[in-house]
Amino acid sequence: EPPDTPKDFSCQTRDMRKVTCTWSQGGDTYLYGENSPIYSLSENARCSKQCSCSLDIGQQRIWNVTVTVENALGKKAATDVFNVNHRIYPTAPFQLWEKCTDTEMTLHWNHRNKGIELFCQTEVLQPDGKVELHNSSDVHLPHKSITVGGLQPFTEYTVRVRCGAAEHFWRWSEWSEALTVRTEEATPSGKLDIWREITPVLGGRNVTLFWKQAPGFRANGRSISYEVIWEKTEDGSRPESFSFSSVYNSTRIFIDNHSYRISIMAKNNVNFSLPSVLIISRATENSTKILFRSFLGTEELKEERVNGTDDGIFISWEPRCIYDSYIIDWCNFPKLQPCDLQWKRFGPNASSAVINSAAFVAGVRYNFRIYGSVGNKASLLEKKTGYLRELPPPLDPVVEKIELTFNAVTLSWDSYPTNESQSGFVKGYHVYVSPIQENCSLKGSKKHILSGDSELCKYTIENPEEKRYTVEHLMSNTKYKLVVKAYTGGGETPIANFIYIDTPYNSNTLYFLLLLVVIPTLIAAACHWKKKWVKECCCPAIPSPNKSKVLSFKEFKIDSEKVLKISDCIPDMLAVDSKVETQKL
Repeated sequence: EPPDTPKDFSCQTRDMRKVTCTWSQGGDTYLYGENSPIYSLSENARCSKQCSCSLDIGQQRIWNVTVTVENALGKKAATDVFNVNHRIYPTAPFQLWEKCTDTEMTLHWNHRNKGIELFCQTEVLQPDGKVELHNSSDVHLPHKSITVGGLQPFTEYTVRVRCGAAEHFWRWSEWSEALTVRTEEATPSGKLDIWREITPVLGGRNVTLFWKQAPGFRANGRSISYEVIWEKTEDGSRPESFSFSSVYNSTRIFIDNHSYRISIMAKNNVNFSLPSVLIISRATENSTKILFRSFLGTEELKEERVNGTDDGIFISWEPRCIYDSYIIDWCNFPKLQPCDLQWKRFGPNASSAVINSAAFVAGVRYNFRIYGSVGNKASLLEKKTGYLRELPPPLDPVVEKIELTFNAVTLSWDSYPTNESQSGFVKGYHVYVSPIQENCSLKGSKKHILSGDSELCKYTIENPEEKRYTVEHLMSNTKYKLVVKAYTGGGETPIANFIYIDTPYNSNTLYFLLLLVVIPTLIAAACHWKKKWVKECCCPAIPSPNKSKVLSFKEFKIDSEKVLKISDCIPDMLAVDSKVETQKL
């Protein structure tokens, strides 16, 4: 195939002494050896490598350069017409060095393009990865520099430089080698974020002080330490102080019951930062009682429950207009001592927040205290408690007492804890019951299906402090299995272990059988033994009227029967039944 026209053909100079022309080959001609494409320039050029040739500039400024490619099947050409002053491609700057203050850096460099006015650009790589470009319009020869301001004290930057022709810009040079520089130290900027925890003791209070570098704080130095100063606010007593190295972020001091002003500052080799201040109010009798209640966990302030979300634990509070900020504190590891106290500040218009921490895990109860602050004095406002996510209780209640009757059983588990040791808020209990040999259908219960399709009777107790329950309507002389499960917002664990009971015989039935069988038998035996007496008592012989004393009167017989004459007695009362009977008489 005939050759393609050379592509991307252009010429440029790096030192105003030579012009270098380059191009890229076209497609494959499939001709090789003596028939391969041959490239040539219209001028007297030196071609040290393929697709690149150099020309001496001399005094010539306007150039018309043609590159030709030909083989046995054809010929193609490309032309570049240019002013050499407009085609300057400088070499990369070298020998960079700097002079720094705490916020400025002056960067110097050299270049080999003598006699050429250059426009240079400096790239500053910030510690956070952000890149800034600064242009220099200084065209003095041969030495160049640029001053970059707005830098952070005692901060490491990476810089490099590239240049282009100032009068007729053609293209940038390559970047220089990168140079790492550090600005000088300065006074720490901003304040420390400080907090405290007060514990009442005999004769005063132990105050544990905490500090951390706030988002707006910068150490601005190689080494940093902390200065803690405390003094009474009511008299001119001499202040006390301690210094701590950078590895410390807390300390404990003892103060009496007077009001104190506590300030904490950061210090580097240059100076101190602005002080962060806390005011600890005078400890009155009432405030001491409140502190003791707070320390013992018995204070009257109601502790409200809060819920976890996907982002953390949601906390809300009632805002008060008198406070200029709010503080929430909590322990990242509430089961450890020390518990790694944390705190976070909020503005005066805030009334809710989502507290999150990498240390938060499911099944651990976290306690939050909300303070209002005004004039560097903090007051406890509300208390919250909650879980990132509730889990089922890890342990079942241990049934410590069982009271049995023939048709009921009473279970007690008084020692079961419902406090922060649990992996969720205990909402109540479920009592499961079933006979061993059959499914359960007790009155007042709900059905609960186990794996394997077996059924249990389920009773629910919705009060977590009610740790006693009586299951009624059981059958006597029957074996039952039972289990008590606590449940939280995370549910309950699967049923694994049962306790077994045997209900006794019904004594009332025995008494009834005794009355129904034994007593009649005894009576029958006694009657058999005294049957003559019983016969006389129960079935006496009919007496003969002739032997009765009522017939002891003068005899008047009619056919051998004694007859009482009316005249023989005086009746008390006479009654006539009917006329028929009267007529008969």
